[in-house]
Amino acid sequence: MSLPKGLAEEVSKNLVMVAKMIDEDPELAYEYSKIALRLASRVAAVREAAGFAAYATQRYTEALAEFRAARRMTGGVELWPVMADCERGLGRPERALAMAGEAEVQKLDKAGQVEMRLVAAGARRDQGQLDAAIVTLQGPELASNSVQPWTARLRYAYADALLSAGREGEAREWFAKALEADKDGVTDASDRLAELDGVEFVDAIDVSDDHADEADGDETDGDEADDHTDGEDIDEVDSAEVDDSTDSAELDDDGDAVAEAEGDDDK
Repeated sequence: MSLPKGLAEEVSKNLVMVAKMIDEDPELAYEYSKIALRLASRVAAVREAAGFAAYATQRYTEALAEFRAARRMTGGVELWPVMADCERGLGRPERALAMAGEAEVQKLDKAGQVEMRLVAAGARRDQGQLDAAIVTLQGPELASNSVQPWTARLRYAYADALLSAGREGEAREWFAKALEADKDGVTDASDRLAELDGVEFVDAIDVSDDHADEADGDETDGDEADDHTDGEDIDEVDSAEVDDSTDSAELDDDGDAVAEAEGDDDK
């Protein structure tokens, strides 16, 4: 609302494209965010969108700078977990853990606090502290039977940590629970369960391609047969032409004979 109408519309179009493409084509989303940033760098929503686009393309230094700028403009704390995850991406898990202990975490809503717990657990794993990561993920949100937007990811992270710690039986149980809560398919819990059960999937597309190749081979053989048949037809035509030439020769001979007969009459 702080921008002139024409400029606001142009910036909005680019922000819409960032949101639309960030999962499908992060690099393209990043390019749109750079355009919006060039047009309106003093708008908090633009800096936040630029941060998420950079984060999606693993440009963590750039993402962290944009998130910090957006936070200064708004004074909010909702970006705190993703800022901590940028620290992880930059190879600084200790800073992520320090942020997990700051007062800002208490100001987050429930979803933000769960996200911060996921980041902290990841930082523990970055440091090789698997048992500590498992404990970090434990809590009322994990134990609850109600399904929330974060439930599938929390259960999945817990299952993955258990598996890394060699607790395969428990990991399988929690992958199954993650799958049960994952209505939108945000995790690959079903694939992880299949791996644990020793199930192998055959790519139906590849099978179809194999059948298509076989069919193409059959068509090729048929074409070759047709070519062979066409060759026989050509041979027949050539033979007919030879016969026609022979007939012409006989007519010529007859013509010569007629000419000779006329010559005899003249004599």
